[in-house]
Amino acid sequence: MDVSTEQRLGEVRERIARACAEAGRETKDVTLIAVSKTFPPANITPALRAGQRHFGENRVQEAREKWPALKEEFPDVTLHLIGPLQTNKVKHAVRLFDVIHTLDRPKLAAELAKEMERRGRNLAVFVQVNTGEEPQKAGVHPAQADAFIREVREVYQLNLVGLMCIPPVHEEPALHFALLRKIARRNGLEQLSMGMSHDFETAIRLGATHVRVGSAIFGPRAPAGTGG
Repeated sequence: MDVSTEQRLGEVRERIARACAEAGRETKDVTLIAVSKTFPPANITPALRAGQRHFGENRVQEAREKWPALKEEFPDVTLHLIGPLQTNKVKHAVRLFDVIHTLDRPKLAAELAKEMERRGRNLAVFVQVNTGEEPQKAGVHPAQADAFIREVREVYQLNLVGLMCIPPVHEEPALHFALLRKIARRNGLEQLSMGMSHDFETAIRLGATHVRVGSAIFGPRAPAGTGG
């Protein structure tokens, strides 16, 4: 028998509640972002009807095709951009998304600040830290993180709320989550976007405030990108 999206979503919520209890944390302090990238509206609607309101997308163009109509029907949705953002897509991103998790360079910060001012929007942003210093992956390296965080705050005056990371696939994620938490704490940042379908309990134990879960909710998808 096929397991429904509602059932999988319920199981993920239960796993989050258990992980929070084991870590001595309140469940309400962890935001579940359902990663709906590559899935059509027909797959997303059951999660919306089950009360899920935070969703993550990787690509601006894909989100532009899916979400305006969904947001019209469910106007209280919060849409998170969790994939790399090109500067030529900033205009569309600021219009559609509510939170940006992948700020990683001054040029992007400048474009976001300019577009937010132009549109009168003040999106929350996370700085993405490339904790594994992987050349193929976006994100500022840990050694440059403090200086970039200061620049985001003081030069671009963006609404910086936290840090995000995607650990290397074949390394122990706890080490990367702990590093991200350490960088956040010394910079007075309280929110941590970390943890996906296979490791979000570990991320919660190490202080995650936002977990990005896709396949555990929507089922398997073709591999690639900033997953869930």
